[in-house]
This record gives sequence, C-alpha cells and structure tokens, in this order.
Amino acid sequence: MSNGELAQAVERALAGVVNPRTGQDVVAGGQVREVSVDDSGAASFVFSLRRGDPGALVREARAAAQAVAGVRTAKAKVELPQSASGSEEAGTARPAPGAAAGPGGAATRTRPSGLRPGSVPAPTPSPGILPGVKRIVAVSSGKGGVGKSMVASNLAAYAAQSGLEVGLLDADIYGPNIPTMFGETRRPTVAGEKGSEMIVPLVSRGVRIMSLGLLLEREQPAIMRGPLIAGILKQFMEQVQWGSLDLMVVDMPPGTGDAQLSLVQTVELDGAVMVTTPQKVATGDVRRGIKMFERVNTRVLGVVENMCGFQLPGTDEVIDLFGRGGGEELAAELSVPFLGRIPLDLAVREAGDSGEPTVHSAPESAAGRALAEVAEGLLARLDELAVRG
Repeated sequence: MSNGELAQAVERALAGVVNPRTGQDVVAGGQVREVSVDDSGAASFVFSLRRGDPGALVREARAAAQAVAGVRTAKAKVELPQSASGSEEAGTARPAPGAAAGPGGAATRTRPSGLRPGSVPAPTPSPGILPGVKRIVAVSSGKGGVGKSMVASNLAAYAAQSGLEVGLLDADIYGPNIPTMFGETRRPTVAGEKGSEMIVPLVSRGVRIMSLGLLLEREQPAIMRGPLIAGILKQFMEQVQWGSLDLMVVDMPPGTGDAQLSLVQTVELDGAVMVTTPQKVATGDVRRGIKMFERVNTRVLGVVENMCGFQLPGTDEVIDLFGRGGGEELAAELSVPFLGRIPLDLAVREAGDSGEPTVHSAPESAAGRALAEVAEGLLARLDELAVRG
C-alpha cells in the first residue's frame, strides 16, 4: 500500500470518531486536515479542538489512526480554540505586547505579558519513554497543603500491597516530600557502564521511589527555573531504571505550571487524580487544575476530598473544620468521578511523621479505610478504561 493509500485509510478511520458535542464525525466536521503517512509508517494530522469539545477526543482520534494496519505511530498536531478576539489561531507564536523584533526577526520581550486564552502548548508525548510502564497516573492539586503527597503515597502503597509492580515519581521539585512519607534517607545507587549509567530507584514498602529529595542534602533548597524542572523530570523518566511497572504514580507540585506541562508533553498519561480540601479557596484552584488537564487532552480520573470531618476523641461528635462536600460538588459540576473523601485523622499525621503510609501503619483507622476505598476506586476505574480500550 502506498503512502497516499495509507493516508486515505487513516482518514477513513478518523471518520469513525464522532464528536459527542456535535454528533458529527471529526472529518465531516472539518476538525481533521493534512493527513499524511511517511515511509516509516508514521501518521500525522492536524486536529482542531473547539470550545466545549472533550479533551479525550484527540486521544481517541490518535488511537483510531494508530489502529490502521501499516501505521506504526500516530501524531496529532492540536490546534486549540481561538482567543476571544478571534483574530489569531490559538497557540500561534507572536511577539508579546511591548516586544520588539530582535536579530533575525526574533521577538525581544521588553515588558511582561500574560498568557492568552488557548495558548497552552499541545502535548506531543514520546512513545519511547517509559516503555515498560503500563499505566501512568498524576496526582495533582490546585494549591499546596491539601494532602496531595499523602494521597499519592497511599495510592502507590496500596497498589503495591495489592500485588502490582508500582513506581512513585516525585515531581514536586520544590517540595519533595515523598522520601519523608516513606521514611527514606538512603541515596539511590547508579548501575550500568560508563556513558550509559542509570539511577536505581529505592524500593520502600514494595514501591520503587525516585525523588529530588533523595539527591539533595536535608536543608538544601531546590532553586531553579522552569527549563531546569523540565530537564529533571525528563531525567527521572529516561535515566532511572524503573523496569516493568503495572502503575506509575506521579506526585505533582501544586498549580498549573512548568511541571504539569512538561509531564503531559513528555509521556502520555492515563489520567490525573485531583486532590482538594472542601473549602472554596481550595476547590476554586482545583477547578483551574481540572480545566488545565482538559485543555492538554488529559483525562481527569476523579476528585478526592481530603481533611473533611474530625471526630472528637472519645465522642461521636464530628466537626467539619474545613467544611464538607466541596470536592464532591466540584466533581458533579465538572462531570468527573468523585473517588471519595478522607477524614482528618491523627493516624495520617502519625504515619507521615513515622515514614509509613497510613494504609500500612493504620489500615483500620478511619483515614486508612477511606484511602483504601479511594485506591480501589481508582484501580477499578483504570481497569474499566483498559477494557474499553
């Protein structure tokens, strides 16, 4: 089959992908163009993602193209929705307001400028990274202090306890707390011959762990700009001997910045878990985080509501110090699954200080049972998505 015939076959496959928002297939709806296949079997096409379209639509289109016999890989160049003015194609580079042309026509910034709506770079994950890892899940939040690292640690520990091969990558470069959560002070070793050395992750509670916190001195701060963060994350994925994993959990820093964008542009995530506390100041930031993941075509697997309800010792009285139900309401509002709520529990604080995840140290505590239910729900969700293909 010639490249042209193969491109036609890819276009026919893409015509089988229906946009649930419009009811039209993406080819008839004009969302796909420039379909081509090169001599190596790499297919590519431009996909126009429009306002209101589900982020998973691009992933579905890419999977349909890659399923065509003769296609080795499929890459979609995503065009995001136009800015409010409609005068430019979203994501197109342009000099910022107040910028002057430098040598060769390059723009030199002369004063700060905010991001325009729709200017988030489209993810272009490399299929060669982490070839032995079956599933990758990011645990993220909109703001710090909501228990994101605690949830990530317990999800990983519970999955390993259930018999899965699990890795935990600490992508929170500025606040690498995963070593503390597992009570680790050891240094990773290096294996392999000179020029092809690989870092060997630590194994703790059955989980393979890598964190910048394992490489820094105890009081040494991580002082670095965005490009360095991207480089460290790439190193942790490409130069760590992860081996074969059923699941990799990535503990993200709070917010919607360099680390989040670097991750989705490096590997193809199976989805993200969002952690929040019930009050509006937290759920508002998590809402932005969910929208960010949707914008970069990453499925949100669910919302976890942490720190809701504290039972006074020796009584049946429960006090909702941070309110209750904010995470569940947010999940319902944005049509994403609600994975469960975790109460304020002394067992969680004690587990974090002792360096043992709550699902190990206090499995029968209120928080231990809640964390187990959240982990079971997440693993079931991943299995369900795998069956759907």
